[in-house]
Amino acid sequence: MKETSVKLSVLDQSVVPEGSTPATALRNSLDLAGLADRLGYHRYWLAEHHATPSFAGPAPEIMVARVAAETRRIRVGSGGVLLPHYSPLKVAEVFRVLDALSPGRIDLGIGRGIGASSIEAHALAPGSSADGDETEFPRKLAELLAFLHGGFPDGHPYGRIQLMPTAGAPEVWLLVASPQSAEFAGRLGLPVSIAHFGRPQVTRSVVESYRAAFDSRDGARPRVQIGVGVYCGPTEEEAQRVFASQRLFRLRMGRGLLLPLPSPEAALDGLRGEVEPLADEVAEWPRCVVGDPDHVHKTLTSMVDALEVDEFMLLSTIHAPRDRMRSYELIARRFGLAAQGEDQGV
Repeated sequence: MKETSVKLSVLDQSVVPEGSTPATALRNSLDLAGLADRLGYHRYWLAEHHATPSFAGPAPEIMVARVAAETRRIRVGSGGVLLPHYSPLKVAEVFRVLDALSPGRIDLGIGRGIGASSIEAHALAPGSSADGDETEFPRKLAELLAFLHGGFPDGHPYGRIQLMPTAGAPEVWLLVASPQSAEFAGRLGLPVSIAHFGRPQVTRSVVESYRAAFDSRDGARPRVQIGVGVYCGPTEEEAQRVFASQRLFRLRMGRGLLLPLPSPEAALDGLRGEVEPLADEVAEWPRCVVGDPDHVHKTLTSMVDALEVDEFMLLSTIHAPRDRMRSYELIARRFGLAAQGEDQGV
């Protein structure tokens, strides 16, 4: 069977399973990261969410440090740090330290969202204008890049600041979900991570906008990473069973109920008589790819061929840790990742 050269990576939201605890969810993340490292996945990113019972990870930078220390070769990063809440200088310092501890393995994914309600956003950054000022995020991102790589104009007061450690820097990615944000990333010459699992209807236009706007003056090339929900089982029936948790979770989320992830059995019971959102019907590819390994391979390969995807960031919101691990194992085996991981080394 012909294999693609696309890279596969893992996005972990540290979801809290119903009947478990946030602390256990974080330990589950460490276990999954170790498995991803052994299987040959390319990156392991940790998401940032605040003050919700659904997700246990408000501080991806802490998890990045722990995951990098417990793995051997996989790249580790944020998916992403929500810059509107933070000082660009502090973010640059944190990720320079991370890169010094794990040289060449650290990614800094930057997000524009707030990952919280307005009151929580205000508590995180009192007085911030991130909720309404369109110039604030570009200014913060420009400062962050200048702190990491130099580039403050002559006479800028921040140009005198010497960051510690002095050597090395993480690889910076911009998380995007619209053609406008993709154009912005392209003009900056940054690689992009596109949240297909959030807005599947616009994925093609986002990719096209990014490539059209990309500035390659410094020799950079456009790099496209697609974030896709993937639920893989040994059979179609088993994949649909574990996917039921995400179906009810998303239905509840649409109603403003951010609760722990239900078990498949509870989800199937809770979904009876419910009318689920039909947004995916107008998308070129499904929000979530659900099926056996061959079906997952076929669907992702079709996206590679159509969009020239460099990498997939796979998100599997599955209740039982053993089922989540099995999903990633089946995908790795079907794409031949294990041998690739052994060959890469460090």
